[in-house]
This record gives sequence, structure tokens and C-alpha cells, in this order.
Amino acid sequence: MTEMPGQPPPEKPERTAEDVLWMRVERKRERIRSQIVRNRKGGHKVPTWVLATILGLILLGWLYLIFFG
Repeated sequence: MTEMPGQPPPEKPERTAEDVLWMRVERKRERIRSQIVRNRKGGHKVPTWVLATILGLILLGWLYLIFFG
């Protein structure tokens, strides 16, 4: 591509598609990092074992209804 005399050279776009994708990846990584930090601090309202027990009871009740209902 040759430049015409008296005209400014063509400008590179401010952001390329690669730049946009890279920033999207970086934002996602930062969100994941902050979520991990939040989860490691604790402060959970309900212990995990309680949630697991409730889930198990729901699944057992569902299976009971399927086989004996």
C-alpha cells in the first residue's frame, strides 16, 4: 500500500479484535481471582455440610417418589 503525498498515513485502530478478546479474558480472570479470595475468607452463612445434607435428603425423597410413588 503506497501513501499518497500530502495525506496522513492510515491510522491503526485503537483496539483490535485481539485486544478486545484479551481484555475480556483478563476481566474474567480478575473476577475469578476475587471470587476465590472471597471464598477463602469464609464468612459463610450456612455450612457446606448442611447444604450437602439437604441436597441428599431432597434426592432421597425424589428417588422414593419415583420407586414407591
